[in-house]
Amino acid sequence: MEYKKRYDEWLNNPFFDEETKRELFAIKDDEKEIEDRFYTSLTFGTAGLRGIIGAGTNRMNRYTVSLATQGLADTIISYGQEAMNKGVAIGYDVRHYSKEFASIAAQVLTANGIKVYLFDYLRPTPELSFAIRELKTISGIMITASHNPKDYNGYKVYWKEGSQILDDIAKEILDNINKIEDYSKIKLMDIDVAIESGLLTMIGSEIDDIYLGKVKKLSLNDDIDNNIKIVYSPLNGTGNIPVRRVLKERGFTNVIVVPEQENPDADFSTVGYPNPEDIKAFKYSEALGKKENADILIATDPDCDRVACMVKDENGDFIALNGNQTGALLVNYVLESRHAQNSIPENACIVKSIVTGDLSKAIANKYDVTTIETLTGFKHICGKANEFEVTGEHTFIFGYEESIGYVYSTIVRDKDAVISSMLLAEMAAYYKKRGKTLLDVLHELYEEHGYYSEKLISIVLEGLEGKSRIERIMDSFRAKPIKTIGEINLNRTIDYLNDKTDTPPSNVLKYYLDDGSWYAVRPSGTEPKIKIYIYSKADCEVKSKEKILDIENAVIERINSIE
Repeated sequence: MEYKKRYDEWLNNPFFDEETKRELFAIKDDEKEIEDRFYTSLTFGTAGLRGIIGAGTNRMNRYTVSLATQGLADTIISYGQEAMNKGVAIGYDVRHYSKEFASIAAQVLTANGIKVYLFDYLRPTPELSFAIRELKTISGIMITASHNPKDYNGYKVYWKEGSQILDDIAKEILDNINKIEDYSKIKLMDIDVAIESGLLTMIGSEIDDIYLGKVKKLSLNDDIDNNIKIVYSPLNGTGNIPVRRVLKERGFTNVIVVPEQENPDADFSTVGYPNPEDIKAFKYSEALGKKENADILIATDPDCDRVACMVKDENGDFIALNGNQTGALLVNYVLESRHAQNSIPENACIVKSIVTGDLSKAIANKYDVTTIETLTGFKHICGKANEFEVTGEHTFIFGYEESIGYVYSTIVRDKDAVISSMLLAEMAAYYKKRGKTLLDVLHELYEEHGYYSEKLISIVLEGLEGKSRIERIMDSFRAKPIKTIGEINLNRTIDYLNDKTDTPPSNVLKYYLDDGSWYAVRPSGTEPKIKIYIYSKADCEVKSKEKILDIENAVIERINSIE
């Protein structure tokens, strides 16, 4: 058994440290755990690496991080001395071993003669994207697992544009990783030696000041109610300092931070699953919001690239806005404001993913703004910003996807919860001054454009068995689509893996129904999940939600029938 051979190698090879060996020895009688840790290696792809922290080839640890970094180093070296001199910016979040993994990445790169800029403390992911462009580096690394549970960490690679790598660069890095046959061949330079040699520069507040200064310039309106009361939670992540600072400097005087979730906590003790897309993450915010009679609750995920909000209704209860609703509201606010200022370019566009709702498209059409769809992930969304910067075909204004990721403008080439938190606060304050809540504005959009409903279903299927079942589910839907759901019939199917489309091949199936509803099925690229995205449109809210339920029942029935 190959996995057992790998396990024995790690356990007996003197190269691996004693802490790693103790951890592996402790599982010597757990065959299933050994198999899960060693049946494969963490796959390096366009999302970089992401996995459970621990010893093993299928885990995030100092060895898998150093291996990936050596592959990146060899790739940069292949681009020549100029690329090596431009260097790599490295950031990290609050998670266990994030600082250590960032340090290891810096040690490997500098040992290979590559310049490194390392943040001196935790920072949000979007600031790393910004730093790449500001420092004009060839690449960037962010150590983060975004909103995953506490046991996870990850390694995201960016390229010179400030956006995550696409397939071409990922393939070059993976090819170089595969050439490394022995971990002991990976080069490492001591951090102090790297600093003394001039290969390593620590980044401090200077980048913070430039970044936040440019974020504030993205403000759209000054005629707002600055006294709007906001409860903010960074969910014990990186957003605490930059989000609070930008809101304060923007003039918001009533920002109250959830005290239990203010400071870094790698265990996310108050929330467990630190994803503000999950309404349970707002438990502490809601309690504080009711106590303080807040207007709006804002929460950012641990690396502060995603943001969600809840809005107080007429009964004093807080209603959660999902990612599609928040995205549509932001698109409307941006375009409405810029239309009033006569500042929408003729070739303006918004960019959204293929599994994101269509209300924003209807809003964009109103302002003669083009909507462009990409594969899921901001590497594709901001990839369009990079493309248009070269071709001039469009001007990128706003990008978003339903999983609560948004970016306005192009100073950052990734989703940015610092920018988005400022815009959410400003948007709520703008409409409050006009006697409206964001719920009122959303209802007006539905009345104007139709009632759009949506539902995301995520089914967790972990390990080797889970991975196999996900494959069987995709095979079943691909081979035999559901033809009829109640009185709704299948109109057309797009198989993004096998059909010719405007996007790169991807394992996504999208089914358009003859009433304008649609749903999509795809495995997650970063988590052991299969996701089902369901959308409907009707002339009233009740009908729209009934259609969602009908589609959900049909799809779940199919999935449950697949062992």
